[in-house]
Amino acid sequence: MPKHSRRRDDDDFDNPPWPAERAHPDTTPDDDLEGVDEPAWSTFNADGVVYGPEPRPAWVITSPAATDTDLGVFKTGKEADVSLIRRASADAESLLAAKRYRDTDHRMFHRDAAYLEGRKEKKSRERRAMATRTSFGKQLIAGRWAAAEFEMLARLWSAGAAVPYPVQLLGTEVLMEFVGAPDGTAAPRLAQIRPAPEDAADLFAQVRDVLSVLARAGFAHGDLSAYNVLVDDGRIVLIDLPQAVDLVGNPRAEEFLRRDCVNICTWFVARGVDADADRLVRDLLRESR
Repeated sequence: MPKHSRRRDDDDFDNPPWPAERAHPDTTPDDDLEGVDEPAWSTFNADGVVYGPEPRPAWVITSPAATDTDLGVFKTGKEADVSLIRRASADAESLLAAKRYRDTDHRMFHRDAAYLEGRKEKKSRERRAMATRTSFGKQLIAGRWAAAEFEMLARLWSAGAAVPYPVQLLGTEVLMEFVGAPDGTAAPRLAQIRPAPEDAADLFAQVRDVLSVLARAGFAHGDLSAYNVLVDDGRIVLIDLPQAVDLVGNPRAEEFLRRDCVNICTWFVARGVDADADRLVRDLLRESR
């Protein structure tokens, strides 16, 4: 099996800020948890919620009597933080990841213009606001990133891709399947593991498969690297998809696709895998057509 090691980049995947045994309410009462919010009514039935695709996985809790407990942030990034949420009803509970895009004063959408090429806006006022980066425009972009990620996760999950199930979208918060252990420990990123050669070859085959699903849907990831691929007990899970690039509508699509392939193939080649970026680009373009 792959061996794990730690490394940092712009996103921080530190160990969760709570003892592992405290992720379960039966082991430590909530009022003993420091830095953990009190349970609140589940937002699943809140006004304005957009739901994930049918059929829902059996673990999704829909009861209006359910509660959500915020267990703290386990990932920080340039545009959003991700918190661990425990959703519980009388007879079930599940762990969810809540990706929350920050307010416009702190968000750094430094690359969004290129990613947004080819995406259509119905209202000219909204197009102008986003183009000139007014406060209103930045807020629109924030909501657009959240909605784009939710929509892409829903589309890919329905197509059978290895992505987290998107439970719901509310404003600029995407609530999705938590990928990790039942104690609240997140699955490591690909960049954090040191797989044996045979394991690395299997992981690359899985990455190639999920990229093929993406290409057949008409998209490239747009920001692919070993830092936005999770490895959950040997299973690849693709994350961070708000910037997915339209392979038809975006004039720079092939540029983004090639960069994705070079980034991921370079990582695998260093681990002894026959991962040819040019061949992968050709295969994905063929899949997209």
